[in-house]
Amino acid sequence: MKVGFIGGGNMAEAMIGGMLRQGFAATDIHVSEPNADRRALLSGRFGVAVTAGADALAADILVLAVKPQVLREVLAGLPRPAPETCVLSIAAGVRAGDIARWLGGHAAVVRAMPNTPALVGAGIAGLYALPGVSAEQKACAEAVLQAVGQAVWVAEEGQIDAVTAVSGSGPAYVFLFIEALEAAARELGLAADTARALALHTVHGAAALALQDGGEPAELRARVTSKGGTTERGIAALEECGLRGALAAAVRAAAARAQELGDQLGAG
Repeated sequence: MKVGFIGGGNMAEAMIGGMLRQGFAATDIHVSEPNADRRALLSGRFGVAVTAGADALAADILVLAVKPQVLREVLAGLPRPAPETCVLSIAAGVRAGDIARWLGGHAAVVRAMPNTPALVGAGIAGLYALPGVSAEQKACAEAVLQAVGQAVWVAEEGQIDAVTAVSGSGPAYVFLFIEALEAAARELGLAADTARALALHTVHGAAALALQDGGEPAELRARVTSKGGTTERGIAALEECGLRGALAAAVRAAAARAQELGDQLGAG
């Protein structure tokens, strides 16, 4: 499978590195990147072909990895991909139908919403495919995203806004939680480096345990919440402060903003 990238930024770099670790051949990857420093970095680090031109379009799957604000302009300056090429966009907020329209009615477009943990191979992406995408093309798009984590499909493109609100913005919610947990530890007199280590490894370990165990989060919580114990008292304080409502409000606000951005970026 030949894979082309339009744009060679951080997410493209992470995806290329993951693909090579998963067994993709460097000779099957081509990147179009206007910045000379980025071209040198990608070529030197991965041994893939990197040019300033549109050579990457000659691919089975073409990954659009440029900033969403400039995607329309970038596509306007490129030749049209072959009808059989699957176009995979990771440009946040830009709807698949708008990309298809900007490409002159290209039928095979997949829209993906990855998240920043993909940079360390621990991401998750939501994907939506236009009706013109074949099962084989969907499998190819999924394989590219799974090189840096997990991938899940949604049936309706509007659900990508929910994916954006949950997993796209979600790392920032977790970082805020870590920040607050660390600050609380320091207020109780722990040294800064100790507080940081406790917060980071607690979140990392809890997520790893939840993934490995496979049980319901409520069940896992109950296992470590002894009646009359310290955890029960802490959980009660979180519930009293409205943690659930605050998180739900954050997700709703992010989803609404994702919809607004889709309207703005696709206007015209």
